[in-house]
Amino acid sequence: MSLPVELANIFRTKQKSYKMVLVLAMIDTWRETHDQMLKFDDVARRFLTYYQYREGSGNVVDSPPSYLSTRWESMNLSQVRSLLDTPIEALRSVVVKQADGAFLTFADSVWSQGEAVLFELQDYANRELDLYHRHLGQEPSFSLKESLVHILQTYPQAKTETFANHELGALFRKKLPEQLRSLPFISEHIRIQGSVGQGNWATVPWLALMDTRITKSTQYGEYIVYLFAEDMSAVYLTFNQGVTKPIQERGRKEGYKFLQQKVAELRESFDFQGFSKDENIHLTSAGLGRDYQVSTVAYKRYDASNIPSDDQLVVDLEQLMTTYREYVDRKLQTDQVDDPEYPLETVEESMDDEVVRGHLDGIQAYIKNKGFAYPPGLIENFYLSLKTKPFVILAGVSGTGKTKLIKLFAEAMGATSENGRFTLIPVRPDWSDPSDLIGYSDLSGKFRPGRVTEVLLEASQNPSKPYFICLDEMNLARVEHYFSDMLSILETQEWRDERIATAPILHSSSLVQDEDQEVYGNLSIPENVYLVGTVNMDETTHPFSKKVLDRANTIEFNDIFLDRYPDEELGRGQRPEATPNRFLRSDYLQLVDAYGADSKDLIRSTTEKLMNINSTLEEIHAHVGFRIRDAVCFYMLYNQRFGLLTEDEAFDHQLLQKILPRIQGSSASIRRVLLKLMRECVDFSFAVNEYEEDMTSLFEGDKFKSLIDRAKYPRSAKKIASMLRRLEEDGFTSYWLS
Repeated sequence: MSLPVELANIFRTKQKSYKMVLVLAMIDTWRETHDQMLKFDDVARRFLTYYQYREGSGNVVDSPPSYLSTRWESMNLSQVRSLLDTPIEALRSVVVKQADGAFLTFADSVWSQGEAVLFELQDYANRELDLYHRHLGQEPSFSLKESLVHILQTYPQAKTETFANHELGALFRKKLPEQLRSLPFISEHIRIQGSVGQGNWATVPWLALMDTRITKSTQYGEYIVYLFAEDMSAVYLTFNQGVTKPIQERGRKEGYKFLQQKVAELRESFDFQGFSKDENIHLTSAGLGRDYQVSTVAYKRYDASNIPSDDQLVVDLEQLMTTYREYVDRKLQTDQVDDPEYPLETVEESMDDEVVRGHLDGIQAYIKNKGFAYPPGLIENFYLSLKTKPFVILAGVSGTGKTKLIKLFAEAMGATSENGRFTLIPVRPDWSDPSDLIGYSDLSGKFRPGRVTEVLLEASQNPSKPYFICLDEMNLARVEHYFSDMLSILETQEWRDERIATAPILHSSSLVQDEDQEVYGNLSIPENVYLVGTVNMDETTHPFSKKVLDRANTIEFNDIFLDRYPDEELGRGQRPEATPNRFLRSDYLQLVDAYGADSKDLIRSTTEKLMNINSTLEEIHAHVGFRIRDAVCFYMLYNQRFGLLTEDEAFDHQLLQKILPRIQGSSASIRRVLLKLMRECVDFSFAVNEYEEDMTSLFEGDKFKSLIDRAKYPRSAKKIASMLRRLEEDGFTSYWLS
């Protein structure tokens, strides 16, 4: 007779040997008494004798729990009885307590197979013990208890520190999943994923175990998850459901009803012995934490002041995993499986320098393969600009490939016109309000959505995929007239339940029909939408106000190299790569999100440079505020983290894109400010007074070339020189005049 699979599985653990020794002690007691009812004290005595003998013989052996004793020789029977509660609970499908715990016996399912199964079980336990003792001490220790205690004690302080590259992030995303993966009852179908947030600290951090046959994301389906209370007073081991997909499909009210109905069904259908099945799980009062509470089927609470032993924690997890496995098997047999292709969360992909560099190399290779060449550093600059703020302006003379850059960049990330994730919107000169973009209500009260609203609605339903909107020649009409609402709403970005959210672009109260309220009511700008405008500056276009310039990185590329030819191998090889939104999404919204021990030096040095520049800009009332300070710091921090440009190159781009577009005019003060900024770009030996009256000599012979060559910020220096030349020749200058 072969040992039943369920009996073999109970021993497959790298934790302490108590379960195997308990079974051996029970079998020895039975062989002596031939009575199925085994006195608990007799079993406990044999259990203790086993460990005392190995310890006294100098053999490798598990130590007793530290809270009881340091050595087995000093243990008493009362202590052993309390110790055995944990392995008895773990073996509850095989071992049964009787007469208020005075006796132990094997379950009927064991006795029904005859005495032979006990001898087979004894042989198996002895083999496993031999193997266990050979490996004891060879593997690195793993303490789930220590990890949970560490999280509960350090998370509140961590939330005041820089999010990027924090050790708690590595613990959740890598270390804990790897350690839990080593547990023998974790099958190959289980995906383990942890999160402390995406760019900002989560209110409720979590660690989930998902069977990939029924779900690949915590957004839908059922899974096991450790949930940490917002105040870190406790951690809960729960059998839970994904809330994102049900709420998106049904709305919050109906989504909650669906989840609560499923909770009732699961509690009725499965035995969650030892776990609570009520509504008393307390994580937080609102937001995603509230969603977790509604969707919880069963849970066990561990108070921060009384986290159980590793043995008990593993027993609890194994017990819940057994129930989860039963649920999955039943679901697979009835073919009631949710769509496994629902978008995966991307939190598991840590956006370090190698990952970002890999994505950018793929984008550049794709663009080159399509026969287009852009100046060195442009793609990196475009990426950093989008990462800093999801609104970028591309400026340049007609035909330089501005629109094509946006389209190819999006395509390389898997966003195309065909799948609806790249949308080109040509701006019309007669646009005077946002209705063409956002929409309007017709005479019957029916809402007619604009193209932007349609994109926002679709993007909100696919949060892990980036969407691009290109406003082509956006300054053919006055941007402030048709785009002002969008700009204002972008400024309302804030962290909500680990995601970036804005105020609504449409309020339910502004919609007449119930159907429109349900579909478009309170629709906001999702975190996975990126707005890019192209502009040509000539006599047919409108200038930008500071409201627009403050909120965008303005990238100009007027340098044209007509002698760049396509490679002969075009059209082969490089294919688009589906890139997660995490690659582009901002990690910081306010400076406090970024400020920490590993970032404050760069933030302070960048701010000091801006303060020097601001003292110059004040002369013409063009100085910048906190919004630009934060944006420049974010750009510099992303660049430092991913190692894309040198620090001087990065600041050069920001000076060119965030400061210089604000300057225009014809006065002597404009000339003086530009000359002072030139000194900032070159060095302090540049004589401002020499050119205040006459700048002709500045552009003579090789003097100008030499000036640019030695500049610390050559791109900005070249643009300033161009603006000064225009001022000298025409009496007026602007960033936008070439």
